[in-house]
Order: sequence, then structure tokens, then C-alpha cells
Amino acid sequence: MKLAILGASRGIGRKAVDEALQRGHSVRALSRSGLDLEADGFESLEGDATNAVDVFNAIDGVDAVILTLGVPRDARVLKKTTLFSDATRVLIAEMEKAGVKRVLTVTGFGAGDSAEKLSTPERLTQKAFLGRAYADKDLQEQMLRESDLDWTIARPGILSDNRKSGAYKVLTEKSEWRNGLISRADVADFLVTAAEGPEMIGKTPALQR
Repeated sequence: MKLAILGASRGIGRKAVDEALQRGHSVRALSRSGLDLEADGFESLEGDATNAVDVFNAIDGVDAVILTLGVPRDARVLKKTTLFSDATRVLIAEMEKAGVKRVLTVTGFGAGDSAEKLSTPERLTQKAFLGRAYADKDLQEQMLRESDLDWTIARPGILSDNRKSGAYKVLTEKSEWRNGLISRADVADFLVTAAEGPEMIGKTPALQR
């Protein structure tokens, strides 16, 4: 496959680049600073995930798009952010223009209807530290659900930098959803695996160890 990974410079996005290349896929990675990486089938683009031209150049001709944006540091507590909805709005439009249908993104456990499964302490903590970011993630999820794209929304629990285990749980049924720990490498493994087939289209799985 040929994959476009937006937000590829660090975190889940960077892990997804490595995972996809290890599986023999071609990768076009978009990030603000570019990636200092040389590998067969790899192309690095410098750009902004909220800029229509940059996004179109990244996704034109690919089979699937993986959108992995981290929470801006200055948006964790006090400052409102629109990064997730802005990037998603641009991406939907440019994917329609490019004729690309498959998109996978990461929000987090507590976004959308998974908020119902948070305990009271979890809900209060998330609201205190990430409330504004998650309000925008809610909007991001709504936009994807209302689009004509073949979307998957991954909702990982608390992220770590542990190595890939391959032993994580993909909980697609609402009755099974729960918060938990998972490594960024395992989330990347899920995203690439889900991009390879249709099984997760229209799903919002919770991901935990």
C-alpha cells in the first residue's frame, strides 16, 4: 500500500512511519519540520496539516491516510484549541478532491460517546487537564462520522513509550469499552493493520493492553 501519515514527526505518527515501512508499505510523511529518514519507499514532506495545499500534496495518489496529531502543549489546560477540527476539515475536503476514501485517526478514550465510560475521577482529571483539547476532538469525530469517507477512529487509553507488545485489546463493542494503558507503538501497529483491510471501517475501537 501507499500510506500518507500526517503528524509524522513524533509520537504515534512517527511510530506508524516505522511500522508501515517495516511491513513493506510506501509512506509519504507530512510534518512541520520533515523527517530525517532515508528508506526505500519513504518520502518526507514539510508542511502544515491545516494547510490545504500541503495536505493535498501529501495525500494525492495514496491508498489510505493516517492522521495523528498530538495535543498542543499550550492547549493542555487553559488555551482553547481548534487544531484537530481544523486539520480534519481540511483533510476531508482534500481527500474528496483527491479521490481518496480511507482515513484513520486517533482521538483518545474519553472522546465522543466513550466519555460515558470514564469513571468520575477520570472524567474530572481529563476535564481539568485536557478538557479543551477533547472538546475539539469531539468535533473532529463528529466531522468524520458525517463525512462520506471510510473512516476509523482509534481511541487509545493512557499512552506510554514502551515497546510494541502486539498484545493489546481492540474493543469495538461499547459494552466492553474501558480506559487503560497502551504504548504508542501498539497504537501505531493497530493503525497500520486497520489500514490494510476493511474490517475497522466505521468503527471507534478503544485500545488498551
